[in-house]
Amino acid sequence: MPRERGQKLIANNKRARYDYFIDDVYEAGIVLSGTEVKALRQGKASLTDSYAAVDGGEIWLENAYIPEFTQGSWTNHAPRRKRKLLLAKKDIAKLAGKSKETGYTLIPISLYFKDGYAKVEIGLARGKKDYDKRESLKEKDAKREMDKFNKAATSSD
Repeated sequence: MPRERGQKLIANNKRARYDYFIDDVYEAGIVLSGTEVKALRQGKASLTDSYAAVDGGEIWLENAYIPEFTQGSWTNHAPRRKRKLLLAKKDIAKLAGKSKETGYTLIPISLYFKDGYAKVEIGLARGKKDYDKRESLKEKDAKREMDKFNKAATSSD
């Protein structure tokens, strides 16, 4: 059977860009059991309320929800277990140093298959204040209005 090509999005953390300023983005592999891979291939996962943490020189994805595989047996996985992320040592050291600084945290942005391998995109993020969130909404509304105006202007020509 030919190997998968391309990228298939499984889960996206929409609140990440709303609640945080994303400074750096890293792509990491993720260690999964067999039933977790099968559940992900069904496209059912959630990154809501999940985060990454440095523990003992390794980065772990915590509180990510991957549901139990429906055809699984007693070997099924726990839906919210800790999962190890695979990164280069220099990236882990950099992220460990930055995440120890006040205000920085590691947030998963998206979970996807890339050429058959499960990957997670994690971002080094700083939390937004309420006024920052309001400003983001204003910019988003202004962009939507401009796009609507431009679309109307081009269609009337």
